[in-house]
Amino acid sequence: MLNKITMTEQIISAKLAKNLTWEQMGADLGMSTVWLTSACLGMNSAPSDKADAIANYLGLGPDISEALAAYPTKIWDQAVPTDPMIYRLYEVVGVYGPTLKAVIQEKFGDGIMSAIDFSMEVDKIEDPKGDRVLLTLNGKFLPYKSW
Repeated sequence: MLNKITMTEQIISAKLAKNLTWEQMGADLGMSTVWLTSACLGMNSAPSDKADAIANYLGLGPDISEALAAYPTKIWDQAVPTDPMIYRLYEVVGVYGPTLKAVIQEKFGDGIMSAIDFSMEVDKIEDPKGDRVLLTLNGKFLPYKSW
């Protein structure tokens, strides 16, 4: 079976060869752009029907479908990222993380926002002063248990 890195390399090669965008792929396949991209980059597993649809859409074989369906090990570099886009998100969490935690816990109680029962959208807001990025993070609140 292919590992997730090799799978991702083959998917990106096919995507580039077909001159596709993640958004176009998501629309054509009826899948969330963010979820589809995450699965293709190896950070989520795809149910077998979605894995087959992605592989077939890109003209890739069953080895890609099998790798897409495989459970990932979610490991990422723990160093401060240097890519400017990723670093800015890291900065947002560093600067506003304690604020978000305080506000969420004030509204919901002691707990966390799930990244499992979760969805995310990325939208472009056109603005004459410069286009804006709108990130919507939608996670289920999970209260801490007492026993």
